[in-house]
Amino acid sequence: MTSLLGSMISTLGMALRYRPLIGVSSQVSKANALFNPEWTTVRFRYHADKVAKGPVPRRHGYEEKLFQSGLLPRTAFPDRPLPIPTYRPKNSWNEKRALFGQNDYIDILGPLNEISQKTLHPTQLLYHVPPWLRGVQGNEYQVLLRRRKIVQKKGYALGHPTKWAALNTRIKKLYTYLNHKTKSPFWKHA
Repeated sequence: MTSLLGSMISTLGMALRYRPLIGVSSQVSKANALFNPEWTTVRFRYHADKVAKGPVPRRHGYEEKLFQSGLLPRTAFPDRPLPIPTYRPKNSWNEKRALFGQNDYIDILGPLNEISQKTLHPTQLLYHVPPWLRGVQGNEYQVLLRRRKIVQKKGYALGHPTKWAALNTRIKKLYTYLNHKTKSPFWKHA
């Protein structure tokens, strides 16, 4: 048994190229060559072999949910009809659709009651808009001035000091920009 193993090692050692280690006996280097051979792997494949194997399976197991080819869609089960959603008409009298645009012409219709004789402006109905933006007209500087005027009464400076500082910084920058860049009508003939 041992002689058979020894002969296998010696024949493999001769068949395989190995590097002898300096200062180590030849038997260790043969055993090392047996377990660590210097083989090079094949790094190419012949095109004919690849073609002979047939096409490479792609997207194996993927089932396409949208039909994208041809004119007539055919499902996997031709006896069943195509899945078409059932028609459900819209409820045109639900609250959102029935009351849509009810306050659009409130300023045209006149006063709500004859006692106070006050009309509502459409901007007074914008409850979801911040108060400094309701019915505002003007540039960014004017809007920010209006915001600072409304917000400073509510303790905004103490509650949000960083935003308050940023607001004042932006107002100051816009003030200097408008002061330098805006043309004044009084300097037309100077």
